Amino acid sequence: MPLKVAIQMDPIGPININADSTFRIMEEAQARGHDLFYYTPEHLAFQEGRVTARGWPVEVRRVEGDHYSLGEMTEVDLSDYDVVWLRQDPPFDMGYITTTHLLELLMPGTLVVNDPFWVRNYPEKLLVLRFPDLTPPTAIARDLSTIRAFKERHGDIILKPLYGNGGAGVFRLDPNDRNLSSLHELFTGMSREPLIVQKFLPDVAKGDKRVILVDGEAVGAINRVPQAGETRSNMHVGGRPEKVGLTARDREICARIGPLLREKGQIFVGIDVIGDYLTEINVTSPTGIQELERFDGTNAAEAIWIAIEAKRG
Repeated sequence: MPLKVAIQMDPIGPININADSTFRIMEEAQARGHDLFYYTPEHLAFQEGRVTARGWPVEVRRVEGDHYSLGEMTEVDLSDYDVVWLRQDPPFDMGYITTTHLLELLMPGTLVVNDPFWVRNYPEKLLVLRFPDLTPPTAIARDLSTIRAFKERHGDIILKPLYGNGGAGVFRLDPNDRNLSSLHELFTGMSREPLIVQKFLPDVAKGDKRVILVDGEAVGAINRVPQAGETRSNMHVGGRPEKVGLTARDREICARIGPLLREKGQIFVGIDVIGDYLTEINVTSPTGIQELERFDGTNAAEAIWIAIEAKRG
């Protein structure tokens, strides 16, 4: 049965249709006969008991420079929709958090993917704290002396914003680095949020693996290899995607975290694994499904919609 699907995302015009996971999800939905409505987060509202959005009926196609067509802009009541996708990118700020509160009001009548209550409570760099035996040594702190003590214990560290994304603001501080205090001043001058610091993993030179899970089950992985002279492997900053398989350790990690993700309504998740360590559990707007499909022929978008259709059935 066709579903009415609303997609809350960043502006559709500038997206890369050959890499954007939201585009592939929309493309697959359309192929399965579902009706699509698109809006951006600033057009989400609560009005006298109703959660509404101003946006457009949309059709997508895989034509660069001509990848979408919009109908007339209109205001809709999102409770009339079977599925609402929460797909805008972080930063995970109060604007983002507010959208999760509003979308939560639609449930259970409307299926919101991923479940906004748990997106709000399990952001990428915090959910991993529930699995300390799977992760590298990690600290979350704003206090400089705590961060400095962590660096003294581990020598070579990664320092990054707690709620950043796409590799922005990620710094490697090796044992000879003298910039910790300056970076701390910079970050704390810009935000009241804590920082996250992890022991540097040399295995990142071999790649940072993105494992895709659908409804708690691993469906495949891609490897993201940093450019020469670069620590960050994110594709947003030039990381090179490569074909890779799942190791026994990857499957062990997924078996540990998968049941929790399924229980909390996190249908589409991308975890990051460096060597034998889990570093992030991405639930806000994970990427990687187009690369996985190109490398392995694994249609993760199809698996996602099969899971959603089963829940709406």
